[in-house]
Amino acid sequence: MNTNVKLLAALAAGLALGGTATWFAVQQRSAPVAKQEAPAAQADKKILYWYDPMVPDQHFDKPGKSPFMDMDLVPKYAGDSDAGTVSISPRTLQNLGVRSAAAEAGKLWRRIDTVGSVMVDENRVEVVQARTPGFIERLHVRAMNQPVRRGQLLAEVYSPDLLTAQEEFRLALKSGDDPAWLAAARQKLSLLGLSEAQVKKLEAGGPAMRRVLYYAPVDGVVSELSVKEGASVSDGMPLMTLSDLSKVWVIAEVTEDQAAWVVPGKSAEVKLASRPGEVIEGKVDYVYPELNRTTRTLQVRIALANPGLALKPGMYANVTLYGGASDTAVLVPSEAVITTGKRSIVLVAEGGGKFRPVQVKTGIESEGRTQILAGLKAGDQVVVSGQFLIESEANLKGALDRLQGPQQTWQGRGKITALDAGRGVLEMAHDPIPAIDWPAMTMPFEVSDRALLKGLRKGQKVAFELARKEDGYVVVGIRPAGE
Repeated sequence: MNTNVKLLAALAAGLALGGTATWFAVQQRSAPVAKQEAPAAQADKKILYWYDPMVPDQHFDKPGKSPFMDMDLVPKYAGDSDAGTVSISPRTLQNLGVRSAAAEAGKLWRRIDTVGSVMVDENRVEVVQARTPGFIERLHVRAMNQPVRRGQLLAEVYSPDLLTAQEEFRLALKSGDDPAWLAAARQKLSLLGLSEAQVKKLEAGGPAMRRVLYYAPVDGVVSELSVKEGASVSDGMPLMTLSDLSKVWVIAEVTEDQAAWVVPGKSAEVKLASRPGEVIEGKVDYVYPELNRTTRTLQVRIALANPGLALKPGMYANVTLYGGASDTAVLVPSEAVITTGKRSIVLVAEGGGKFRPVQVKTGIESEGRTQILAGLKAGDQVVVSGQFLIESEANLKGALDRLQGPQQTWQGRGKITALDAGRGVLEMAHDPIPAIDWPAMTMPFEVSDRALLKGLRKGQKVAFELARKEDGYVVVGIRPAGE
């Protein structure tokens, strides 16, 4: 397999799986070692940016000290080979179907598409209960979900206690010399369920009533029916529950990472299968304070008017919640972001068939676009998609393993300035390493195996071997100089 084929395979694998390690390994094997140019020749070239050789993906617009290491930033000249890029011929790119798009500065609307269900407004639920012990002689509502109107007669309950209280009231009326007794007797009738009109009728000489009449306090439906005609009831026993459906709730589920976007008063849209093409607009009424530990979701309540009772409790709803606009940031198509699990990568098209993987920090995602908080600037061209035929992920991983081959390493020489064998780290003042554009400097290193440090001491001159890992370099071999 020649070098161009290797580069092509590496680009395909990087786009498909986000395997940034493959990018670095292939490029380091295939890119020729950069030759040190004379200062006069470099002075004639245009400086594109400055960078730290230890962190080549981070660019700076002026020289100075590196924020990562105790060393000066190195200039990047136009035309220099870049160890972090891969070059592909235009014909090959056309065959691959690689597309790119420009990163743009803008705002994203925090939009949440979720699901919910219609529920009864719990603030509009009324319970009708017995005021006195007795027996249900007449029940005018006999079925669940039966509609009722405000003031409609629901039940007639025979009550011996009511008859006794009415006789006591009549005696208090006849005596006429104890106003407190009369007031207490009147109050007792009211507590037993007689209306003010019924009490006045009894006061005017009307007959005593043997039944307590119960009327509907609201328009609604019977959501619970606890008794049957002829049943006995006790004081405080619920007879039925009425639900007013003129207004209903839609309860939606919001994932934990989106919960901070939603606050009361934010706009919401509700769509129902029973009303295709219709969008019901509302606002977030309440955000429940408890997170479901199983689903890791938070419930959000939307209060809606229900003219004609078209919204039925239990109906399934598609809900869209709007959390407002984000701050201005760089935006890219979401398909351009490759997530490896530990970090996110975007492939930047630098022109002339060159591509460079860049680590980015992502923000929110909405409507097919992702917010980039760090790593890109507006105007950068990012790879969006390529067309590849992949039989299976396992086969591709096997192909990547064959492409990677032996681990790429670099040789260096230096002097040990500090050593901690227990932690597996050492510090060295090393000579320049031209293969990876490193100047001479003093810096700490990790070792791949603590046993490598056995027998070494501070102040000793050594020859060492470096390999690249995900976040830097590691010493994979070290020996005293001269051995």
